[in-house]
Amino acid sequence: MTRIVVVTGATGALGRAVLARFTSAGDALIGIARANADVSADLTRPEDAARAVAEIVAAHGRIDVLAHVMGGFAGGEPVVHTTVETWRHMLDLNLNAAFYIIRAVLPHMIRAGRGRIVAVGSRTGTQPGAGLSAYGVSKAGLNALVQTVAAEVRDLGITANVILPSVIDTEANRAWGKPDDVARWVKPEAVAELVFWLASQAAADVNGALIPVYGRA
Repeated sequence: MTRIVVVTGATGALGRAVLARFTSAGDALIGIARANADVSADLTRPEDAARAVAEIVAAHGRIDVLAHVMGGFAGGEPVVHTTVETWRHMLDLNLNAAFYIIRAVLPHMIRAGRGRIVAVGSRTGTQPGAGLSAYGVSKAGLNALVQTVAAEVRDLGITANVILPSVIDTEANRAWGKPDDVARWVKPEAVAELVFWLASQAAADVNGALIPVYGRA
């Protein structure tokens, strides 16, 4: 049976890698992004998340896999200099959006009695560092959210897990990274491969995991 796979953050470097990996397996892919995707939606708005999921289910009948790749970084300042705008932006982008889309998808997976939720977080969510308060807290919250979902659905044929990369080797990150640093970063394809495996039947017993993918960083 062809799986219906939803990928958020579909137009980013990691989102494209995840889409490519699932496409190679013959799955039916629906990408979500603010623009230039199969479904255009601002997932920091709960009504957009609900609408996007409703559109996908109406068109395809179900959602088998949610690969929540969406996220971003802002900050770099100590807490005393972190603005309220930065704080709220990070919580919206990295935590609230995940809550909205997972909350919208879950009823359909519960009804079907199966499903896979894979979120991409960050090493900083478990290893916070100076100057990363807003980003780190938002990613730590994502971990707690997904682990809570995992506990709630463990008897329902659904799994929920988080992948924790260090720095991902993207064009945007290369703009500030030094060559020696870049050589140690994680390739988007490596993260995509793990997303794909966690969505498979082979990973049916993996639930509530926070999986580090640090490369040599």
